[in-house]
Amino acid sequence: MDATTHLGLLSVLPATLAIILAFITRNTVFSLAVACFVGVMTMGEGPMGFPNLLKETLGTTSFSWILLLELFIGTVIAFFQRTGAIQNFTAWVEKRALSRIKVQLVGWVMGMFVFFSDYFSPLFVGSTMRGLTDRFLVSREKLAYIADSTSAPVSVLMPITGWAVFIAGLLIGMGPIEDAGQAMSVFVHAIPFNLYAWLSVATVGLVIAGIIPLFGPMKKAERRAQEEGKVLRDGADPLLGEELTNIAPYPAARTSLLLNFIMPVLIVISVAIGTFIVLDSAKTMEAFLAAAVFLGIVMRLQGIPFNDIMKTSTAGMKGVMPAIIILALAYSLNQLSEDMGTASYIVEITEGWLTPALLPAMTFMIAAVIAFSTGTSWGTFAIMMPLSVPVAFNFTGDAITPLIYATVAAVAGGGVFGDHCSPLSDTSVLASTGAASDHIDHVKTQIPFALAVAVVALAMYLCAGYLWIGIG
Repeated sequence: MDATTHLGLLSVLPATLAIILAFITRNTVFSLAVACFVGVMTMGEGPMGFPNLLKETLGTTSFSWILLLELFIGTVIAFFQRTGAIQNFTAWVEKRALSRIKVQLVGWVMGMFVFFSDYFSPLFVGSTMRGLTDRFLVSREKLAYIADSTSAPVSVLMPITGWAVFIAGLLIGMGPIEDAGQAMSVFVHAIPFNLYAWLSVATVGLVIAGIIPLFGPMKKAERRAQEEGKVLRDGADPLLGEELTNIAPYPAARTSLLLNFIMPVLIVISVAIGTFIVLDSAKTMEAFLAAAVFLGIVMRLQGIPFNDIMKTSTAGMKGVMPAIIILALAYSLNQLSEDMGTASYIVEITEGWLTPALLPAMTFMIAAVIAFSTGTSWGTFAIMMPLSVPVAFNFTGDAITPLIYATVAAVAGGGVFGDHCSPLSDTSVLASTGAASDHIDHVKTQIPFALAVAVVALAMYLCAGYLWIGIG
């Protein structure tokens, strides 16, 4: 099936079924598996279509990369816990006599600081702040929200990330954009127009400060944490194995905050940013591998036995298996949605709305629906950029105007909305993993805030669209 064909209404069945079942059953693995099975049966591939789908999807370089990244991250987090690094970091922060609000603001700032990778950011913020936020009775759902809403929304605003390179690459050849330099210039000029990303990041800080009041499931979760002392609801299934959450510091280990925490973090950041500058590709997986090797050597020099180091590493890998299983099924469902033409169907039934005045707003809405339904922002970019940006150039007579910037930003913002709040999204899974939150609880508590921000962004795009048409 090529990129322009689809199965009609049936093409949205698997993704829709997965989302509905996830909220009903609160079991993401079951929901994704059922959706994949129903999808292959709908395509007429029979019962064997399901294992064949898994083999084809998981035997790819992209999944191997996320698998290794998860395993190395699990190892680093396990080493942090075995050396007491996270406890040392918690103790260092506590000496600053921070309040409950300030502790959450630290997590918010940390999420914005680690802008180069939407994979590392939610895991880093969640795993390093979890002990501290637990102590201040901040619900795991809110910690996951803080980590999630400062990952992809921040990454898409920075011109020195893989997100920027990918989006710029898609723009080459559209209208007067002839090379990578011109494409990157358009991306940079579009940053102020990425309303959803800016509002999403700002909203987190305003919610933490209490300027925007809590509402919906998040309010209930925070009340439970503060009044009952439960950072997780009864019966919650944290998306992090006990092998990782229950690792105790090695007795009498001569560890330090600098060697066991700060240096590994600096290694990850320097390798990721350095490789991006030199190779135009941030080697995040390799960065975590380097940090894991460094930590292992340091632990041995600090007197921790080699067998204990290897045992800790294995425990860390086991601890991230729940996330890996969900990611494997999510990748399979995304591939199935692509094969069934889900995105093409959504675009086809909505393309009639793309009038000049409505272009930014409708582009944002369609991108958001596609991203939420498929759980992938980059896939949404690849679909929507070639559809919406040429239309914008047609309206401007191939001139690069604010309408072009707004359209590019609308695609980016819409993709981010779906990516960081869809239960099928890898970054949402990683946020739940880092915060050790029940995944569906995280999604349910975050969606009302993300949706409210999306509605405001949509209204602003509508106003801006009519303003530009009026000027034209």
